[in-house]
Amino acid sequence: MTTASCPLCAGPGGELLWQSALYRVVMVDEPGYPGFCRVILNRHAAEMTELPPEERNALMNAVWAIEEVLRETVQPDKINLASLGNVVPHLHWHVIPRWRDDPHFPAPIWAVPQREQIRRELDLNRLKALLASRLLMLESLK
Repeated sequence: MTTASCPLCAGPGGELLWQSALYRVVMVDEPGYPGFCRVILNRHAAEMTELPPEERNALMNAVWAIEEVLRETVQPDKINLASLGNVVPHLHWHVIPRWRDDPHFPAPIWAVPQREQIRRELDLNRLKALLASRLLMLESLK
């Protein structure tokens, strides 16, 4: 895949919540998975080992900060972290809150659903503000 044909080079990859010089954080509109975020490298690279150590650390610190906010705010049963890139080989991390009664649990969200979707009422505006605040604080520590 070239950068011209890469969907994560061509667009944000979701609703933009935060952007630094290195990465951006987007919220993914995935029914049944409120709070699902992606941390996306702003330039095209496929693997973590293509980055210098300080950039790897900064990217992972963002992933962990998002996980922490999601755990505190939406209180899922589990958080899934994934960096697959098989379909879109542009470095990005999925941060996915999971509940025991979600449509796919315990399988990955890309598997065949096990049950009907349950509507979860979350204050997404509050969650977005908390995520942006935590990421701003993380950036200010550099």
